[in-house]
Amino acid sequence: MFKLFRTGFLGKASPVHFFWGGFDLAVTRFSGRRAPLHPGGVPNLSDAVAREAYSHEVASVGFWPGGGAVEYATSYAYAYPEPEDYRECKIKPSATAYHSDLAEFLLPYDAVRTARDPAGTLLTFLQSSYDAAAELAMWERGALECDFGRAGVPRTLHR
Repeated sequence: MFKLFRTGFLGKASPVHFFWGGFDLAVTRFSGRRAPLHPGGVPNLSDAVAREAYSHEVASVGFWPGGGAVEYATSYAYAYPEPEDYRECKIKPSATAYHSDLAEFLLPYDAVRTARDPAGTLLTFLQSSYDAAAELAMWERGALECDFGRAGVPRTLHR
């Protein structure tokens, strides 16, 4: 699903990969604009690596099998820098919640696993969280996106 989600983006994007310092599977889209210097302090990630990883604006999504601050398997989404009002957005599907300590939206794996359409549920989460980040951060979406790769997930931002 992460590979399919990645196809609708023409700008720079990471491959689907295991993220540095953790066991999470992730894919990141980049706006192309420089970001403010990351403050560091990410658990299990050196400050130098964090500053390089977040040298440009990102919207990132992934899957974490659980542990530490979140004891259950979950998909997640975040933006750096986090746009104003991002955490107030109503990211779909309804099982999604914002985790203030992590500064991420979380969609529990059980909500995806038990959904009538698990693939569609996950794609909706990925697209909805990206739409919110890109819209609020005023990314140049016309230059960064194509419609054919969007897997039928409509662009919507719900506050």
